[in-house]
Amino acid sequence: MKLGFIVNPIAGMGGSVGLKGTDGPETYKKAMILGAKPIAPEKAKQFLAYFKEIVKEVNFEFYVAPKKMGEEECKEVGLNCTVVGEVGEETSSEDTIKICKHFLELNVDLIVFVGGDGTARDVVGVVGQCKPIIGIPSGVKVYSSVFAVNVKAAAETVYKFISEGLPLRDAEVVDVDEDAFRSDILSIKIYSHAKVPYAPTLIQVAKTPTLLFEDEKENMHAIAKYIIENIDPNTLYILGPGTTVKAITDMLGVNKTILGVDILLGNKLIAKDVNEQKIIEILEKYRHNPFKVIVSPLGAQGYVFGRGNQQISPRILSKISKDDVIVISTRFKLQRTPILRIDTGDPKVDEKFKGYIKVIIDYNEELVTKIE
Repeated sequence: MKLGFIVNPIAGMGGSVGLKGTDGPETYKKAMILGAKPIAPEKAKQFLAYFKEIVKEVNFEFYVAPKKMGEEECKEVGLNCTVVGEVGEETSSEDTIKICKHFLELNVDLIVFVGGDGTARDVVGVVGQCKPIIGIPSGVKVYSSVFAVNVKAAAETVYKFISEGLPLRDAEVVDVDEDAFRSDILSIKIYSHAKVPYAPTLIQVAKTPTLLFEDEKENMHAIAKYIIENIDPNTLYILGPGTTVKAITDMLGVNKTILGVDILLGNKLIAKDVNEQKIIEILEKYRHNPFKVIVSPLGAQGYVFGRGNQQISPRILSKISKDDVIVISTRFKLQRTPILRIDTGDPKVDEKFKGYIKVIIDYNEELVTKIE
């Protein structure tokens, strides 16, 4: 069995600094100026460490991209590999495309990549449906259904594929218009389909938007009314993205971003579209005030943290308990999302918030749901 492994080293860097993506060289430069740190290399090393631990009795050939696109991570973890192709010091999507062509020439059985939806588009643009792929989530959005639910699930899926054999299914490769996304407009498009090993508990479904039927709107308004009636005027509320959360500020008559993270103090919005650093600065400024986080899970995928709201980072989440997180969801949305998930990139923080949590689904009505 031959495996191809490639890392997009800049994937996801725009998340914590509030750029909502890292596609394009200018956005990457802006992310660096804002103090963004690489997260894909760490995700790659976590995957390789898990994989190395469980794959001891299986024979396989591991082909990787050069330098920081896979080679360096393999060496650090101590996993034997064969380096293919060449890349420069500054990598781009062209390098991903070039390495994937090498993988096809080697006739690999599976391509594993670390990145986001943009990386998925680059990979499937080369391999089409002739080879199965698996994504290790490291982007800001990660809406496509070619990704494992987290790093550990990716390692388990690859292990099952090479040791037991798994059937393949068609999976959607979707992406958003990042320029529109930064303008608070969510435009999701299906670009293609890829073959993915079928492991239903380990591979995520594609993100679906909330459909605003009249019943859905009424449900949102009821949730918003309940939240507002219970707001503590001295508490800071970090508001995650989404229409369900925005219903709260709409009822208050203040203008929240739909796709950004904003901060409420009492009934006033004191900061809009904040990044991780700005949140930390505000928490320091109001250090005598308690704070809570209000979020709604990502449609169908169920992520509470780690997808689309990386501004609410492990540094921030480490300062609060599970009781300080207010999860809200309409009934319809939660029916399509039976399991909630967390994937912040910090295993200790993720573990802290796993387990059962109350989800507000209507006025004064909660449903206990599990975070995995």
